[in-house]
Amino acid sequence: MKRAIVLMNMGGPNNVDEVKVFLRNMFNDKYIIGAPQPIRAMIGELIIFKRLKESQENYNKLGGMSPIVGHTKRLVRRLNKELDADVFYEMRYTPPFASEVMQKLVDYDEIYAIPMYPHYSSTTTKSSIEDFMKIAKKHNLDKKVKTIDSYYENKLYNKAIVERIKETIKEGESTEDFELIFSAHGLTQRIVDKGDLYQKHILANVECAKKELEEQGIKFKKIHVAYQSRLGPMEWLRPYLEDKLAEIESKVILYPISFTVDNSETEYELDMEYLEVAEDLGLVDYRVAKTPNHHPYFMEAIKEIYAGMK
Repeated sequence: MKRAIVLMNMGGPNNVDEVKVFLRNMFNDKYIIGAPQPIRAMIGELIIFKRLKESQENYNKLGGMSPIVGHTKRLVRRLNKELDADVFYEMRYTPPFASEVMQKLVDYDEIYAIPMYPHYSSTTTKSSIEDFMKIAKKHNLDKKVKTIDSYYENKLYNKAIVERIKETIKEGESTEDFELIFSAHGLTQRIVDKGDLYQKHILANVECAKKELEEQGIKFKKIHVAYQSRLGPMEWLRPYLEDKLAEIESKVILYPISFTVDNSETEYELDMEYLEVAEDLGLVDYRVAKTPNHHPYFMEAIKEIYAGMK
């Protein structure tokens, strides 16, 4: 029995020239911009025209590529040593696309497509799975594919979250001096009002992580949830991260709860942009925890998820 695991994520530019490819593919996704074609393409091109130069400059500050690429490759390498399946990865908006990876999967008996999104959303999970299945069908592989919608409740995954939070605390410091913000990628209120489960899953995940913190006897002054990365004039999920930071007394730790792998949103937006916001607000201490990446607990979680799908 020949098995393959495919880790699915949104992707990120492998170089600065790929920023345009990333933005064009993302804003051409019907689950990101709900307008019909050709209006969607026109809106996308307008956003790209306004944002391309700034986006390229941001990626230059990260070394010319998205951190998601290196972190994902390391995770895949390590999982390949530990599982009874060959592990691949594919990205929704940048190479390697599903079409490239699918050509490597034709000889496999079972294919396990695992989204790197712990919470279900039409804008991430549904978009990635639909795209993957459409390509699989072209290769007559769709009947071999098994997938999963969410896994935010997984105990090992939540242990990985808590370990990453603990890593931000230095020896001799007390967590009770800090406030903790679980910061999630924003989503328009309109998408949530249409029945998207994302916000419910985020809030449920926060409760799971809080339970794990409690079980380990880790206490913070206060624990909050906020949303980052909004774009345009529409109403997005609240509270916005900048508003929440304005409520913090002095010391704060952010955990990027939407992501399992660090990317430009964690290593540029949270690490750099919101640091400036925190400094302007006069916060004494601002820290951002890493996402699970290839933490042993997260790798164990993936093994457990895969075992449960068999």
